[in-house]
Amino acid sequence: MEDEFFGEKSFQHYCAEFIRHSQHIGDGWEWRAAKECSDGYMCKTQFQIRTGTTPPHLGTPASVHPCLPAEENLELPMDDCEVTGSAAASEVIKYEYHVLYSCSYQVPVLYFRASFLDGRPLALKDIWEGVHECYKTRLVQGPWDTITQQEHPILGQPFFVLHPCKTNEFMTAVLKNSQKINRNVNYITSWLSIVGPVVGLHLPLSYAEASSQAE
Repeated sequence: MEDEFFGEKSFQHYCAEFIRHSQHIGDGWEWRAAKECSDGYMCKTQFQIRTGTTPPHLGTPASVHPCLPAEENLELPMDDCEVTGSAAASEVIKYEYHVLYSCSYQVPVLYFRASFLDGRPLALKDIWEGVHECYKTRLVQGPWDTITQQEHPILGQPFFVLHPCKTNEFMTAVLKNSQKINRNVNYITSWLSIVGPVVGLHLPLSYAEASSQAE
């Protein structure tokens, strides 16, 4: 078990373990290497339904509720036919999630972007308004320190980003607790299960089970 700070090689190692399990359960995560350097990132695209005129609560994709235990939040992926069929009665939002390594903070960072099926992107204001009530307190205290918009460090395109300034703080507690109970954890799995629900990204419980069983 490494300290709360970890290097890019460790980041790629944890990502590789994470992606192996994703491929095993068909969860859609993949690794994309940068063309001009050794950097790369994990990525996944998924669709979420926004019904009626209700704001797009990012914490509640489809029928998922973030305040419920993880095992009750299993999300069924939609294929293209289901997405097209549901679009007539409701709005479908396409989310693209990227996990990159931050050399400055020495932690992983979650970048994402969201758009309607016709390609219109959601604005930062829409993203803020769509954060579920479970996470509103932190957002109100410091919206620009929580979710903001900046250039993707590899693609050079505008993305939303969950600011990593608090990552070291909460991951320190996670890692120390895992050491106390002598439980093996995957840094990416633990981190993503904490920050992902803020922006509608939920991990199946099997990721945690796979981490605890790994050598």
